[in-house]
Amino acid sequence: SLVAPQLCCCLVSCSLNPPRSYFDCLRVSLCPAGGDTSSSTGTASPVPNSYDSLEGGSYPADLCVMKVTFTDGPMPLQPFPNLSQLSAALGGLSGVPELEVEALRAVNLLQERNLLPPRPLEAPEPNLSPELKKVNCSLQTFRCTLTSIPQTQALLNKARLPLGLLLHPFRDLQQLPVITSNTIVRCRSCRTYINPFVTFLDQRRWKCNLCYRVNDVPDEFMYNPVTRSYGEPHKRPEVQNSTVEFIASSDYMLRPPQPAVYLFALDVSHNAVEAGYLKYFCDSLLESLDKLPGDGRTKIGFLTFDSTIHFYNLQEGLSQPQMLVVSDIDGTSPPHITTPGRSLSCLGLNSFVLVKDLLTSLPAMFSQSTETCSALGPALQAAYKLMSSTGGRITVFQTQLPTLGAGALQSREDPNQRSSTKGVQHLGPATDFYKKLALDCSGQQIGVDLFLLSSQYADFASLSCISRYSAGCVFYYPSFHFIHNPAQLEKFQRDLERYLTRKIGFEAVMRIRCTKGLSIHTFHGNFFVRSTDLLSLANVNPDSAFAVQMSIEDSLADSSLACFQAALLYTSSKGKRRIRVHTMCLPVVNQLSDVYAGADVQAITCLLANMAIDRSVSSSLSDARDALVNAVVDLVSAYRSSVSNLQQSGLVLPASMCLFPVYILALLKQKALRTGTSTRLDERVFAMCEFKTQPLQQLMRMIHPDLYRLDNMSDKGALHLNDSVIPQPHLLHLSAERLSRDGAFLMDCGSVFYLWIGKCCNEMFIRDVLGCPNYASIPPNMVRTHFHPQWLTVERSRDHAVSLKLPKQTPPVFPEGVKASEMTEATLFQHLVEDRSESAASYQEFLQQVQQQASK
Repeated sequence: SLVAPQLCCCLVSCSLNPPRSYFDCLRVSLCPAGGDTSSSTGTASPVPNSYDSLEGGSYPADLCVMKVTFTDGPMPLQPFPNLSQLSAALGGLSGVPELEVEALRAVNLLQERNLLPPRPLEAPEPNLSPELKKVNCSLQTFRCTLTSIPQTQALLNKARLPLGLLLHPFRDLQQLPVITSNTIVRCRSCRTYINPFVTFLDQRRWKCNLCYRVNDVPDEFMYNPVTRSYGEPHKRPEVQNSTVEFIASSDYMLRPPQPAVYLFALDVSHNAVEAGYLKYFCDSLLESLDKLPGDGRTKIGFLTFDSTIHFYNLQEGLSQPQMLVVSDIDGTSPPHITTPGRSLSCLGLNSFVLVKDLLTSLPAMFSQSTETCSALGPALQAAYKLMSSTGGRITVFQTQLPTLGAGALQSREDPNQRSSTKGVQHLGPATDFYKKLALDCSGQQIGVDLFLLSSQYADFASLSCISRYSAGCVFYYPSFHFIHNPAQLEKFQRDLERYLTRKIGFEAVMRIRCTKGLSIHTFHGNFFVRSTDLLSLANVNPDSAFAVQMSIEDSLADSSLACFQAALLYTSSKGKRRIRVHTMCLPVVNQLSDVYAGADVQAITCLLANMAIDRSVSSSLSDARDALVNAVVDLVSAYRSSVSNLQQSGLVLPASMCLFPVYILALLKQKALRTGTSTRLDERVFAMCEFKTQPLQQLMRMIHPDLYRLDNMSDKGALHLNDSVIPQPHLLHLSAERLSRDGAFLMDCGSVFYLWIGKCCNEMFIRDVLGCPNYASIPPNMVRTHFHPQWLTVERSRDHAVSLKLPKQTPPVFPEGVKASEMTEATLFQHLVEDRSESAASYQEFLQQVQQQASK
């Protein structure tokens, strides 16, 4: 069984002892996660400036309801729905029988070979009433591994499936209700924000959907600013939308909202000059300078470093930038900075000119550098000292292993062990310097983002801590060179353009609340856990996501619904304090069949990927891999033993989970978790970082890419959008047997497209799409800049459609085309996860392995 009987009691232990994680209950004995604050909740902040009392805690005295006086007297009350009508709307579950039957259909994986749907898999819809479905949170923002919540922990244990959330809280939204109100209505007990799933007992009272406390309706809330009517609080925007954003008052501020402050720390050593990134960075920033998020208070600064650190005075009144060189980096204290404030300049008219002058001259200033050392640690200490009074964002560009001063590192990688099957060493940091500095940064509302452009080992496991614990993000470009690796150069430019211009939130905190009886115990992502359920996010960006593991502490038998709410309190780049709130509602069930029918196989896979990454660092890579295999084995065993009317032999799972084995196999073959294949340590660790921060849709395409054939698309089943016909090619299994020499195939890996052209592909397709007369004329290793302009529009739509013309998506996709004769395992074929490789089993072999273990 997946959960050992003697361990079941641990999952319902008292609140003084956090419940065991899903992996802890697998048959493989795995070590606890240790003191990694990125995934544990028992860490207290070492800094005094906490936003805990603002977003949560007891009801503040200064947030009492305000009485609203109307000059012409109170407006007449409108008829109010009675309680029975509201209860029916909230609690009435109307399932879709045909969908439930299909989700529970028993599938013998050894017999059915074509399991992929023709279109990318959609998330299962919760079994809710139409009224609740209409107002429920978008599945792109909030996903739960189980869309039907088990009534008890015992039922969850029996299902052998993990319970958790995947959240993309700051994603780009086309429509977002923004509410300005003197009163932000929240539960007086648990501090939940009022939402579509509360119950109005009458005009003056509402019942919290998380803790069930009855609260008073403030007088101001009786007025609806949308309809300009009085007496219908249930029609307010806060109660009609599951995602809303409040303009926060001064009650939600510890200090005036900080300005947008950006500091760029640039490696200018000889290694950096050889790689050639500096010119392209300066060019990109020059083009995006007026697009940086901010207002009139925005500040910008620059710091360069090799064996010394260089500061630049950009203050108003100067005719040109002034450079200050600091060589005092003894490794025991931060560099001495006599005038740190001058290195951060408001983007006034004169400073704007100075910044342009500096960016224009920087590449030439260090073009003849012979310095081979890198004082990254002291440079970060200096950047922290510069930013600590304001907070903001530090962007670090590094091209080699830090070798001088605090945080200096030594190579830990043995190239001969890159393909080892015994175990992978040094997945964790070599020093706690970068973690400690990150926590200091987090305490001062500073986020640190890292761009690593290195052709050699740079100890990404250690360096990434500076971003992981300060809520920053990481980018990695292995073997970067502006001449020898044009693909990486283009990816760097596209990533940088998106990075510089995307929206940003400062000095943020996020708290996730859930219905009474449910418990959140483990978080995944880049942040610092300030209290048991409060995440400190010095910076928040729209491309990062989070995962949460949960358990059921008390029975939910008295409730038909379970709700989850995420509240993100942040400062916008315009200096406005805002609160973005997402609320999701799911049904509570007491039947195992309902749990399986509502299982979200993609959300389960992504949560397990996060857990496996933690396990590989805290225990070992082999333990993490074994745990993933056991997750499949134990689900098969549980389903076989629990579904009494199942008489089939073979490897049987419900249709809702039939793709689970192939997803797990694909996960085992990823750079982050694979063994037996040569994998550079930095690339492995970067892949692990991506698993912990990517939104679900992006992560799933990394794990299991979408493969289509493009040259034979027809109008059958096409989408008709805006008077245009968009062909819809079918998904193909990730196997070489699906490729053919006369076809053209597109593989969507999330952050990259691969176009595979067969040698006998139709010349008309090659001419129309690639702008080449025939196959022989296609340039080798063609990248996007060589594609025919029509091809540049090949991107993914909101409905996951793929055609030759689709709406633009963000973040941008970098397509890469390769001839069939030049394809190697290092490119497209490594993603064909159903095929056997030298070090890993094929899909059919994996199924046989699972069957053997399940039969023991």
